[in-house]
Amino acid sequence: MSELPEDWRRSRRVFRLRLLLIAALGVVAVVWFVTSDPLAQQQSYHNFADQRRLLGVRHFWNVVSNAPFLAVGALGLWFVLRPTAARPGGPFLTTAERWPYVVFFLGVALTAFGSSYYHLDPNNDRLLWDRLPMAVAFMALFSAVVAERVHLKAGLVLMPLLVAAGLASVLYWHWTEQQRRGDLRFYYLVQFYPLLILPALLLFFRARYTGTSWLVGALGWYVLAKVFEDPLDAPIFALGGIVSGHTLKHLAAALAAFWVLEMLRRRRPVPAA
Repeated sequence: MSELPEDWRRSRRVFRLRLLLIAALGVVAVVWFVTSDPLAQQQSYHNFADQRRLLGVRHFWNVVSNAPFLAVGALGLWFVLRPTAARPGGPFLTTAERWPYVVFFLGVALTAFGSSYYHLDPNNDRLLWDRLPMAVAFMALFSAVVAERVHLKAGLVLMPLLVAAGLASVLYWHWTEQQRRGDLRFYYLVQFYPLLILPALLLFFRARYTGTSWLVGALGWYVLAKVFEDPLDAPIFALGGIVSGHTLKHLAAALAAFWVLEMLRRRRPVPAA
């Protein structure tokens, strides 16, 4: 009698994996085929609302608001690389599980430099260095959730492939811009597919650890960051000229990374069913 529930659980798991695969193919079809024309980077994107120069720094607040990325990235690297991070009852059951988070927090830390460099003189060439570390962070976090929710080995094997895909999407966009036929479709696919699929992974696959609410909070902060970026950059700045939506976008995105760190700090293994 004990075989039936196990078979049922296995069948349900396979069904959910197939749904994720169908969803992935659907997203690819929508981005690549429905939007059949290449999507070039609009030059108006670089015209942020807050153009102020302070202390000799152009676009001062959009530059210095990247500092939290460096702080969170450094704290995250210190936390996950500690020898005691992988221990019974700790945030990692195995040492290998730390590596997606190492790559994630490294990407977060490097975003501080890439984004600051871009905002000093916003243009397509500098935007490349803003997007590269962000793509690394997106893909690393996605692989971490796959490892912890779907299959540990699969997530760890996928991590270098996903990170490579993220980097390739940015490099492909930049190359097409240089060819005067800029195409953001691959980059949009890499950026937004994990954002769409992560809620499904959290909902339909059993957690190995506690702390899911912190990861949900991180996703919420990131969604808020995208709203601050567009369409609220100029409207927020127009409220009093104190701060722009894009500056708040940096802070909200850094908080998203901090929520991931808090998840790791607070979580504990879930007892096997």
